[in-house]
Amino acid sequence: MVLSAPRTALWVVPVGEFGGVARHVLDVCSAAAQGSMPGWRLVLLAPPGPLVDRVRAAGGAVVDGPFGVAAGLRPSLATLRHTVAALRPAVVHSHLSWADIACAMAFPRRGVRLVSTEHGIAADDLVYHGTPWRAMLMGDVHRLRLARADALIAVSEATRSAMLRKWRPRVPVRVIRNGIDRYAGTPLPSPGPSPSPGPSPSPSGPGRAPGLRIASIARLAPEKRIDRLVDAFALVHREHPEATLTLAGDGPLEGALRAQVSRLGLDAAVRLPGHVDAGELLRHTDVVAQLSVWENCSYTLLDALVAGVGVVATAVGGNPEILTADSLVPGDAPERDPAAVAAAVVWQGTRLDLRPTLDPTWPTVAQMCAAVADVYAAVCTDRTALGDPDPGRST
Repeated sequence: MVLSAPRTALWVVPVGEFGGVARHVLDVCSAAAQGSMPGWRLVLLAPPGPLVDRVRAAGGAVVDGPFGVAAGLRPSLATLRHTVAALRPAVVHSHLSWADIACAMAFPRRGVRLVSTEHGIAADDLVYHGTPWRAMLMGDVHRLRLARADALIAVSEATRSAMLRKWRPRVPVRVIRNGIDRYAGTPLPSPGPSPSPGPSPSPSGPGRAPGLRIASIARLAPEKRIDRLVDAFALVHREHPEATLTLAGDGPLEGALRAQVSRLGLDAAVRLPGHVDAGELLRHTDVVAQLSVWENCSYTLLDALVAGVGVVATAVGGNPEILTADSLVPGDAPERDPAAVAAAVVWQGTRLDLRPTLDPTWPTVAQMCAAVADVYAAVCTDRTALGDPDPGRST
């Protein structure tokens, strides 16, 4: 019996650093290298950096070169076309809008099958685009590039709904949530160095002891509303002086956040360590707080559930698909009612019975990979039913 050679899927990613989307890429490429996508060989095209280094270390195939925002559009298109000509992939799968647009520009006509996963759309266009004119422009650009897509994936139902409402794609949008494995005492994947030493790790899982070591693991950017978390923490600390807050990550608001912490007299209780090992930080955390304006399918929340810590998050985007009501606060609570956020943090820290657990039906990484492979098979056999009969066009 002669086995057919695996087909190639080229994953196109415009960033080399490690973040939420890079975590998704690493998980899938690592699982595929271990055989989780039979019949398919994944190759990553991305600029040099920590992401390609980690994919290589996990056994994945990588093409790194001049591609992405830093490289510029013309060199990126040349790299993309050259890579496709050399590898002749059955599918080109783009992630993040820069790569989505580049793929549509590089291959404007049929012949190369294009798949796109949407990781970062919000109900309010201003969350990611800043100004109304830029939001309108990008909406038009996305509608044009989607005319070239052969299949579309959304990481949550909220993401899918936003795509249908804003872009009206001509092909179905299939929801494939970020998969995560239930770890058995092994470290969670993470982007950077370990945090400074802290208390002895707590046991993971539902038997963890109560406490008020609070953490945010997010970019220090306006849409994450970390300044509102600091305001809520000030109320927590007033009643519970033993409480601590770690703001892990970096971003444009670091200086303003440090000034806010000092102004509130919280320097001894709040630290901003920059990038940290997420798995290690979670071992020293009782509650993860995420007060974002919008989230699609947050790995921070998924990691927190696997680690068995408490969670407080805004009921926006895909968060209600991950969490139950005990862990959610209204989307406007960080602005309108910091006391409600503070109370939720204390409940999650001290009431173990309120802490969330991962839905047993949530996909594992292997199940996520299988779903992606099914999309590829559908595209390569010209099937149009990708798990959703509604192509997203208005009637």
